[in-house]
Amino acid sequence: MTGTNGKALTIAQAYFDAMANKDADKIVSISAEDVVCISPVGELQGAQAFRGFQEGFASMIKTLTLLAAFGDDDHAVIVYNAETYPVPSAIVAEHVVIKNGKLASTTVIYDGTPFAEYLKTVQPH
Repeated sequence: MTGTNGKALTIAQAYFDAMANKDADKIVSISAEDVVCISPVGELQGAQAFRGFQEGFASMIKTLTLLAAFGDDDHAVIVYNAETYPVPSAIVAEHVVIKNGKLASTTVIYDGTPFAEYLKTVQPH
């Protein structure tokens, strides 16, 4: 399900596709150099930190399924199901802000509890 249209929605959909394809290079290419990402893990700033966040997420992904995407020229919201190795199903929502044609910020919303429970079972190397 998608709604409205505009630059932010187009970029948010490209961002989702890049995440689903585990393509950190594409994600960085559509992001501002000073991109901000806020998630249950914390806040990070800058394209290289965002790349690291995305590469870490990519290593956990089995599949991402887009459930909804809405937006206009400046803001978009994407909602997707993340099937990951540690957690079989996690619903994620992201509020994406676009400035000057680039992803300027994303606020990632998901229940971190199942991921924290998984980490309790992992033995350090």
